Amino acid sequence: MVTELKGTLLRAVIPALIGVAVVAWMFCSDFNPEAWHRLHFDWRTVAALALALVFVAGRDFGLTWRFRTITDGALSWRRALRVDIMCAFTSAITPSAVGGSALAIFYLNREGVAVGRATTLTLTTLFLDELFFVVFCPLLVIALPMDELFGGMASHEVFLNSVEVVFWVVYAGIVAWTAILFTGILARPEWLEKAVVWLFSRRWLRRWQKGASAMMDNMKTTSAWVKTRSRRWWLEVFGATTLSWFSRYFVVNALFWGFVPTASGLLVFGRQFVVWVVLMISPTPGGSGVSEWLFTNYYGDLIGDLSVALVIATVWRILSYYIYLFTGACLAPSYFRKKK
Repeated sequence: MVTELKGTLLRAVIPALIGVAVVAWMFCSDFNPEAWHRLHFDWRTVAALALALVFVAGRDFGLTWRFRTITDGALSWRRALRVDIMCAFTSAITPSAVGGSALAIFYLNREGVAVGRATTLTLTTLFLDELFFVVFCPLLVIALPMDELFGGMASHEVFLNSVEVVFWVVYAGIVAWTAILFTGILARPEWLEKAVVWLFSRRWLRRWQKGASAMMDNMKTTSAWVKTRSRRWWLEVFGATTLSWFSRYFVVNALFWGFVPTASGLLVFGRQFVVWVVLMISPTPGGSGVSEWLFTNYYGDLIGDLSVALVIATVWRILSYYIYLFTGACLAPSYFRKKK
């Protein structure tokens, strides 16, 4: 148990070091000391930071609300918040492409939810998150011209083109995965089961047949459960999901309101959507290093100064990442001291 705790805390240190190293490198190479004179710290800045903290709380409230709702009130607000924080912590210490939030099964079980039900609930939350991206991307494309959403400084044309390509490739993957989840959970789980059984009966995939079978059993259990849920329940859990993601994006809107009030709020929000989709394939824990670099270059044209963009990116990461890394590291010992 002590070994597990040390390993968890070590994994919390590694992404922090990666992020700090990249930020330090960017400050040394791109930061101009004169940028401090262009940053105006006044009542608006203080109010913007306070508003950003409100949106951070909104993100956690949305997910806590969702955990409490999907468990039909079995989790208290405090225990649901603890699950939310630990999921955020796990996401912060694992590569974004892996998806640390899948350990919600483990955390829900620690809070007294049976493993089978915890698996069902986690699959449901996964479907809700993917559904959010599928629903809101078309609305974003309608609201914002592509040359603004993926536009920017001419010197960064190759970078911006790469961001656009990665975004659409990842989004296509999200749509495909959401379709699979929709088929397996809501529409025709028996169709998906037949397809999976056929696919994993192939010789080169046979070694994963047992795991695929277990996954399909979980999906069928989830399907049977969610089909008993009312329309009001679906509206509530999807509303909580939307509140969480919108709050996450509005943190950056609040910072821009304080530091770059002339920037378009809708465009700032839209680019956050792109940033989070691109970061889904980040190879570093919690997007460490990649997030700061991406934010600085992608928002550079709206800010007009890469040095100022770097400062805003650092504040953004503190509020959206390091705060969960620190809080989760404080909660982890109590989880790992408990009896298995």
